[in-house]
Amino acid sequence: MVSDTGRAVLDWIGSALAGSIEPPAQMAHRVIAALGAASDATVFGAGRAAAANAALANGLSTHILELDDVHKGSTLHAAAPVIPAALAVAEREHRTGREFLLAVALGYEAALRIGEAVNPSHYRFWHPTGTAATFGAAVAAGSLLRLDDRAMLDALGTAGTQAAGLWEFNADGAMSKALHPGKAAFNGILAADLAREGFTGASRILEGTRGFFRATATDADPSRITDGLGERWKISENCYKLHSCCGHTHTAIDMAQDFRASGAWRGADTIATVEIRTYASGYEIVKEPNPRTPYQAKFSLAYCVAAALVEGQVGLEQFGADRFGPEGVTEPRIRALLPHVSVLVDPDVSARYPGEWGTRIRFTARDGAVTDLAAAFPRGNPENPVTTSALEAKLRHLVAPRLGAESADRAIGAVHALADTTDMATAFAGFGARASRSA
Repeated sequence: MVSDTGRAVLDWIGSALAGSIEPPAQMAHRVIAALGAASDATVFGAGRAAAANAALANGLSTHILELDDVHKGSTLHAAAPVIPAALAVAEREHRTGREFLLAVALGYEAALRIGEAVNPSHYRFWHPTGTAATFGAAVAAGSLLRLDDRAMLDALGTAGTQAAGLWEFNADGAMSKALHPGKAAFNGILAADLAREGFTGASRILEGTRGFFRATATDADPSRITDGLGERWKISENCYKLHSCCGHTHTAIDMAQDFRASGAWRGADTIATVEIRTYASGYEIVKEPNPRTPYQAKFSLAYCVAAALVEGQVGLEQFGADRFGPEGVTEPRIRALLPHVSVLVDPDVSARYPGEWGTRIRFTARDGAVTDLAAAFPRGNPENPVTTSALEAKLRHLVAPRLGAESADRAIGAVHALADTTDMATAFAGFGARASRSA
C-alpha cells in the first residue's frame, strides 16, 4: 500500500514532468543554466544544476499546469515547493528514499500548519504557496541536512524573512504564480544551507512583533501550528486535483459535470442562466467573467463551469491559446454560454471556508425548469477521495502524450521503489535528459 507521502510524491511527479516542457519552465531552464555549472541535482528535462537552482526549476514546472495538490485549511499547494527542495538536497547529500519521504512529510507539516495559522486573511494579498511554503521547504531541506534544533530555528528565521508571493500577477494573467513555489523551494534550501554553516536567523520569525504573523495576517491563530502536532499528519489531509485550473473552481466543475451527465442537461442552447454561489476568499481569485488568456481562464469560475458544461471536461485542452483573444473567449460554444453564467458570493458558503470549499449552483433552463446542486468538497479531497490507481492514471494522462508512455511507467516505478532506495541521487536521475514533446 502506498503511504500518504508516497501518494503526494506520485501526484507531484506527473505535474513536474509534464510542466517541464512548457514555455515558462524552458525560460527558467535557460536562466538557471547561466547561474553556474554545478551538477548536484536533477532538473527535469534540463540536465543537472546546483541543488537550490534545480529545486527552483522543478518547483516552477510543477505549478504551471495547475494540477498539483492543494490543502483546504491553508489554501496552499505543498508539493511544488516542498518536494523539489527535498529531492534536490536528498540527491546532493545522497540520502535514502526513506529519509527523503520523511523530509517531505515534515515539510508538509511546517508549510500547512503555518499556512493554516495565517489563513484566511493572509490570502487576500499573499499567495501561501510562495510564503508559508518557504518554511516547509526549509524544514524539508534541514531534515535532510540533519540540522540540530538551534540550526533548524535559524533556518526557519532565514526562510521567513524571504517568504513572498503577491496575488497581483492575476490581474495580468502573468507567469509569476509558478515562480512562487520555485522560489520558495530555492529559498528553503538557501536557508538550510546557511544554517548548516552557522548563519543565524530570527528566533521569533513567526510570533515576533515584526514577524510573519503580524506582517501578513489580521487574524493569525498560532495555536493552529501545534494543534494535533505529533498525533495527526497534515499530509494525510492532502487534496488531489482532477481539473487543470485553480482549486477554487473544482467543486463547481464537478457539479457542472454531474448536471451534464444527468437527464436535466439537454444542451447549452437550452440554458437560460447558471448562477454559481461560492465563498468570498475564492471569489476574489476566480471572478474573471471573460478571460483573455489561458492563464486568466484557469482563474475564471465562469469559464471553467461553461467549459465543463459544453465539453464535459476541464483539462489541458480547455486552455489552449487559440481559445482566447483581446476581447475574451473565442471558442464559439463557450463564448455563447458565458453571458448566461453569473458568479456570486454566498455568505453561508463563505462562513464554512476554509474547512469546506463549497459551492451552490442553480441551473435554469429556457423552459423554466430549475435544478439546484450543492457540494462542500470537490473530488480528490479526503472527504471525496480518489484511489492511488486514479493518481497513476492521472500521471499517465499527463506524461505519456508529452514524454512517452515509457517515461510515465518509469516515474510510477521510481515512486513505488522509494522506500527501498538507498541513494536518492539515482531515483529520478533519468528524467534529467533534455525534454521534447513526444510525437
